[in-house]
Formats: sequence, C-alpha cells, structure tokens
Amino acid sequence: MQFLALPRRPWLSLALAGSLAAAVAAINFLHWDDRTLLWFKEHNLPSAERAASIWLPGYRATLQGKALAGLEAGETSDLAYNPVTGTLFTVTGKQPTLVEISREGEVLRRITLKGFSNPEGVAVLENGNVAVIDERRRNLSIFELNPLTRELDLADGKPFDLGYPDAGNKGFEGIAWDPTQQRLLLGKERNPIAMFSLASNGEQLLSSALRPLPDYGLGMRNLSALSVDPQTGHILALSAQSNLLLELDEHGQALSFISLLGGMNGLDKRIPRAEGVAMDEDGTIYMVSEPNLFYVFNKNGEAKADKG
Repeated sequence: MQFLALPRRPWLSLALAGSLAAAVAAINFLHWDDRTLLWFKEHNLPSAERAASIWLPGYRATLQGKALAGLEAGETSDLAYNPVTGTLFTVTGKQPTLVEISREGEVLRRITLKGFSNPEGVAVLENGNVAVIDERRRNLSIFELNPLTRELDLADGKPFDLGYPDAGNKGFEGIAWDPTQQRLLLGKERNPIAMFSLASNGEQLLSSALRPLPDYGLGMRNLSALSVDPQTGHILALSAQSNLLLELDEHGQALSFISLLGGMNGLDKRIPRAEGVAMDEDGTIYMVSEPNLFYVFNKNGEAKADKG
C-alpha cells in the first residue's frame, strides 16, 4: 500500500498546481485578463471623455427576454434601427425573413427573403434602404424598402461578394451603417475576427474592396453584431460567446463595456446568445438573442416614455 504511505505535501502541491492551471485556463477562456485591463482603463478615463462617449456602464436592462411572437423557430440574428419609421429590423436565418418590430418588442411585419440561404446581418441605410448579409452565400445586398414591401428577392439586390470562400459558418455576421462617414461597417465572426468598411452613399456601394479597420483592442471569442451611435459615431461591438458589449471610439480603441451575464447591469439572467444590437437617437440600446428574445437597455435604468 505504498500509495497510502506517500507524504501529504506532494499531493497538496499537485492539487494547488491543478487549481492554478484551471484558474489560468478560465482566465484565458473568459478573457478576464482583457476585461480587467479595460476596467482599469474605464475608471481612468477623464470625465470629459466619459461624458462624450456612450459610456456603457451607465446602462441597465429595462426590458428582459421578451419573446418575439411567431419567431420561435426562426433564430433571430442582428438588429438595426430605422430613424425614419422609429422601428427595428431583424433577420431570421432558419426561415429567411426580414422582420420589422416595434421598440417595445412587438412584431409588426414579416418580409420573405427569396433566394437567401442564411441571412445573418441587417443594416438600415439612407431613406430606409436595407442591406442584408447572407453568411453562407458570403454576399451583401442592398434593397429599397417601403411600407408595402412583403418580399425581397436576392437577385434584385445585386449581391456583392464579400470573399473568404472558406469561412463557412464563421463569415460575416455584423453590419452597420455609419451615416457620418458614409460607409458600411462589416464584422467577420471569427477565424479571424476582423472589421472592415465599404464606402456607400446609402443606396449603393461605392467601392469594390473591403477596407480593414483597426483592431478593437479587446479579446473576444467571436463578433456577433455591430451598431453605430448616431450621436458620437462610436461603434458597439457585440459578442455572444464572450457575453460582452463593447464601445469603440473612432480609432477602434475600446472605451467601455458591459457584461451580459446575470446579475450584471440589471440583468436577472444571462442573455442566452446575444446576436443583434441597435441604438436609437435617444441613446436607448436594443438587443435580440436566439431564439427570439428581445431586450432593452436605458441609461441609468430609466425607461423612456412610450414612443408609439
């Protein structure tokens, strides 16, 4: 029984080593080291810069996990705000559809996406035009949209090839319209995570080449969605796998963030898989999560009055 006779100290050392290795693995997996650095950067940001930013730590969830009626089997992905109508748009990948919803999470309209395979990204451009990304087909299409539209055909959108033919299900998901700089921002999900821009006038693309953007400065396991704050021009970058929403300045540097885990920023429970984010002119932030959940975040936790 030599096993029983071994000194206790070596076993203690092995146990401590194992615990340390597990802790290091958890830190790397969850990017706690990156978040700690960002936390320190947040708290050292001058008050003037903080006031000029979105400042995500000031937001609290005011509507949580509302089910979007009839979209249970669709798998909602991405979210975009239309300032002309005051409504939001999301897409469903399993049943290719563009869906218009209110800022209170009520489904208003379903628009069939004919010829699409796996729509994952949507952005609202000038005059209510919409841009849709089909991740599986690796293309981007721009459509005119009016209150009577009930179907959009991929062929009518003059699909633009985004490249990365070997990306598979790790291609482009994020897309956002930047009205100040007249460009579309594009986010590649992973392998590698990357951001690009495409010049546009809000009706059509003005460039045939993706322009790489600076790295956003914080480790994320994936990049699910993008949005642009119309007031500051700062970018919101969303990661479902990292349970993280990040604010980037015009240089691509991280300024602030919030965690999407339960108990953080007013959330009762973790957002299961956050796939879309949008912001309106009042600064209210909206999110969608698979399969069909809707969330609203307001500054200082104060819900805005009914905009209906």
